[in-house]
Amino acid sequence: FFIVCSTALQHPDVSLEIMKAGSVLRKAKSRMWRGHRHYKLQDDCKTIAYKSSWAMNSYSTFSVGDVEAVREGHESDVFLSVADEYPPERCFTLVFRGRRGNLDLVAESAEEAQAWIRGMQTLIENLQSMGESEKLDQWISDLFLKADRNKDGRISFKEVRRLLKLMNMDMNEDHASSLFRMADKSQTGFLGSEEFVHFYKMLTQRKEVVELFQEYSSDGQTLSHCDLEEFLREEQLEGDRSQEHALELIQRYEPSDTAKANHTMSIDGFLMYLTSADGSIFNSEDQRLYQDMTQPLKHYFISSSHNTYLLEDQLKGRSSVEGYIQALKRGCRCLEIDCWDGSSGEPVVYHGHTFTSKILFKDVINTVAKYAFKVNEYPVILSIENRCSVEQQKVMAQLLKDILGDMLLRTTIDGKVPSVLPSPEELKGKILVKGKKIGGLESLDADNPVSGEVSDEDDSSELRRDSLTTESFLTKELSDLVIYCKNEHFNNFEHARIHGKPYDISSFSESKARKIIKEAAADFAQHNARQITRVYPSGLRTDSSNFCPQDMWNVGCQMVALNFQTAGLEMDLNDGLFSQNNRCGYVLKPEILRNSEQQFNPDKPQDRKDYCPLILTIQVISGQQLPKVNNKVGSIVDPFVRVEIYGLPADQATQETSYIENNGLNPCWNETLEFAVHTPELALIRFVVEDYDMATKNDFIGQYTVPFSCIQSGYRHIHLLSKDGTSLRPSSLFVNINITEAS
Repeated sequence: FFIVCSTALQHPDVSLEIMKAGSVLRKAKSRMWRGHRHYKLQDDCKTIAYKSSWAMNSYSTFSVGDVEAVREGHESDVFLSVADEYPPERCFTLVFRGRRGNLDLVAESAEEAQAWIRGMQTLIENLQSMGESEKLDQWISDLFLKADRNKDGRISFKEVRRLLKLMNMDMNEDHASSLFRMADKSQTGFLGSEEFVHFYKMLTQRKEVVELFQEYSSDGQTLSHCDLEEFLREEQLEGDRSQEHALELIQRYEPSDTAKANHTMSIDGFLMYLTSADGSIFNSEDQRLYQDMTQPLKHYFISSSHNTYLLEDQLKGRSSVEGYIQALKRGCRCLEIDCWDGSSGEPVVYHGHTFTSKILFKDVINTVAKYAFKVNEYPVILSIENRCSVEQQKVMAQLLKDILGDMLLRTTIDGKVPSVLPSPEELKGKILVKGKKIGGLESLDADNPVSGEVSDEDDSSELRRDSLTTESFLTKELSDLVIYCKNEHFNNFEHARIHGKPYDISSFSESKARKIIKEAAADFAQHNARQITRVYPSGLRTDSSNFCPQDMWNVGCQMVALNFQTAGLEMDLNDGLFSQNNRCGYVLKPEILRNSEQQFNPDKPQDRKDYCPLILTIQVISGQQLPKVNNKVGSIVDPFVRVEIYGLPADQATQETSYIENNGLNPCWNETLEFAVHTPELALIRFVVEDYDMATKNDFIGQYTVPFSCIQSGYRHIHLLSKDGTSLRPSSLFVNINITEAS
């Protein structure tokens, strides 16, 4: 029943025993803070309890499942700031999922630190290796432990009623009592752990799935190989691969060995298939690296971050290397570094002329060196905002060369001036510097510093324009490191067409980009088929809010830089677009945005030669285990589903279902929504679940965003994500998708 613990104990680990015994660890927050706490692993092997040294018996807890990774040594801002105080071998950092802050801990000895590091790594690996069935068992186990308030290993009907409220369901008491009695095989008036599993399965029986199963079952009990093949062919539209795939699915998801041997699938296997990756709305073939990675860089959308160092707002927020780690982990491939003169000749990174904190440039580059290629090998671009003196520019250049070594691209890959940009494939494992350059690649022999605008975001500082001096000197040392990504001021499209180089990159504030899109969208799209464009948020967005990136993608802008630290619709769209192609941070632009000879007008998609609009029909059937949005015991959600289409102006649309009162456990809508999509290759579909409130703003429950081109037809599950993009499993929606050509 306790999956994680039993798995861990199959491989006896002294580290886990040390963790269970408990340790006094120092929580490092700053040089002045000296907090000691007692930490220990609970017997369930999935909860960490802790209390301050001055507390009596009051322990707080957090789940091992909330911890994403463990870092050894000085791998956080806090430890970097007090590196001389704590030996690295005694230090470790717990990194939590989502936007929760890290926990920096110092052990009494290196041995004790290693025990916690190895133990946490073991527990995290065990969780990650669990199959979907095990994860569900784990979730049920957690429910049982929540319900068993007196910890006697059994739960009463009163405890079950309280649990139903926690599970987001207002059930008729007579019906709940009837299910309880049916599950109480021992007739003791209590449910043990196995009886509770039976109760849970009756409670969550999927009527809509049973009906679908029986519709295709020849005998009403199982799906034969032929039954399943017919379902895959007729409903899931799998065509010729249906026969072979049916056998694969039976072997993969059927829990009964007897059924497997007979090439049949039970209702349990069918449900397991529908809730698996194979039954997801997102085509698993598109989640692997499936696109051509040998096209020039200009032909890709590139996941890009704005002011990557900031974790909060733009005026007084904290700067941190953590911003770079988190962005790279999310697949970001273009990072921004704002560089200013620091004390003692050390360049610093912060949002200049504000109260944001400062971090060392060398710490940022060390972090990039360590994390650049952990997620994938495709190139990382450092967008350098250079506000430094000549002396400190030379320090920057030397640090880049010393720290990045062979990873830093310092010459063209073939030693020649390019007529076209290289591809992501050719630049694998390389870090590129984007910035101002003395001359071009054709004049690499310039020796002297030259004056001029050395910053890229010329008009981003709308609040601070008077206090900035953009006239500065650019040194040869830094200039020479700019190879394929030269910042170039944009004059007009005609000038760029005649004089532009393939390695020129122009940057626009969101307001300037919007103005161009409004006046000359087709010309902008054609320009972006020739050169790379970067768009960044307005300087007025001091709260680190974001603009909608879709408008920029519609005209082919490659680097649409967002504030990754701010959750919401805009980052949902960004995560949705880049969730395909193995999340590598590069997505091949549609052919209509790659052809510089053939003009595409985003305002008139019907004018393209191969215009073929589609009709997207979505039957929103049901929801499962939706999370509570209010922690009050009696609070239960009234959920509804909104489907949003993002793409060209002609495709922007929103429709929603009605709301279901007091049911977050298994709401059923059975409502059909229909959309016309004129340019599917640019469209994103966002499914949003909210808690209806007549008097106030609806509360967000979960969302999922998927590129239209990656959608699978048929009966599919949508596994919801939280506001900050983390999984809400087992929360999901069950839908039926149908895509046809418009008549």
